[in-house]
Amino acid sequence: MFSSFFQAAKNSPFKTPFSQAQCDEGKAVGQSSAYPAVGQSGPVVGREIAAAAAASTDSCEFGSNKYFALCGIGGILSCGTTHTFVVPLDLVKCRLQVDPAKYKNLVHGFKVTVAEEGAVGLAKGWFPTLIGYSLQGLCKFGFYEVFKIKYADILGEENAYLYRTYIYLAASASAEVFADIALAPFEAAKVKIQTVPGYANTFREAVPKMLSEEGIGAFYKGLVPLWMRQIPYTMMKFACFERTVELLYKYVVPKPRTECSKGEQLIVTFAAGYIAGVFCAVVSHPADVVVSKLNQSKGASAGSVVKSLGFMGMWNGLTPRIIMIGTLTALQWFIYDGVKVALGIPRPPPPEMPASLKAKEKNK
Repeated sequence: MFSSFFQAAKNSPFKTPFSQAQCDEGKAVGQSSAYPAVGQSGPVVGREIAAAAAASTDSCEFGSNKYFALCGIGGILSCGTTHTFVVPLDLVKCRLQVDPAKYKNLVHGFKVTVAEEGAVGLAKGWFPTLIGYSLQGLCKFGFYEVFKIKYADILGEENAYLYRTYIYLAASASAEVFADIALAPFEAAKVKIQTVPGYANTFREAVPKMLSEEGIGAFYKGLVPLWMRQIPYTMMKFACFERTVELLYKYVVPKPRTECSKGEQLIVTFAAGYIAGVFCAVVSHPADVVVSKLNQSKGASAGSVVKSLGFMGMWNGLTPRIIMIGTLTALQWFIYDGVKVALGIPRPPPPEMPASLKAKEKNK
């Protein structure tokens, strides 16, 4: 399904230096080229390092079908594992949002939950969380890589560099539309299990009840609020991360990325991920509260939930969510980048200004 993006990937400004540049046929003998010929290595004009063909450790070519598939696997591992890991915190966060009178704060929420249900009660909803967020991660990261390459190719090399933040925003938003369609049924079941006392203890118990009471619509009534929560979150997650990585390497890391070890690069990834996660949590929190209340209450609508909560009520549970999302986002990027290292997936450096733009800047 990704074959139509292959040629776009080869010309993407985000791919350097992991693919080979093609020389124009019929170039006069002796005419210089800004890029090395196929199968050769050499300096690239305007760059201090040599351009390289696909590294010998790479398991696939950048932008190939295999590349996108492996990125999807990285998304499964990064999202599915991290969200399942923080299920206890997510459970208490949801209960703070839907019943602040009973669960007064984060610590009190944990105490009440353990007192009423035991420690095992903190794991409620782990299965739909694992499956739902694994599917979401597959679509989120896999399609992000696809759309990022496609949109960059549409804009062309110079505009793709100048407007790269908008490319990150558009690509991540596009990917999240599909990711939430995959997530919505599992998120609805998870919230029922976690927030409705006595409703169900497992996913297998919750699904038939939801079908009998509300039909298939029970699994998708929270899709629009989910988009309202997840699309801004994901746009912030990817755009903030990409630009933070650029800034860290430019102003904080004392040496170029090419001279950093893979371990040092992963530390930068984690730091940038945590910074992005804090912003993500704040931007998407009101919609997250609406999703929790909507899936808890039978027959409720997004409008009625917003009206009943009021402005301040839509910020219930913000502190635990900042902790949760900041940690989640940092771990997700760390795992995703770690999977790329482990599987030999090409990892392009932050974008560089094209030589043509440098020449224009010089001639001004």
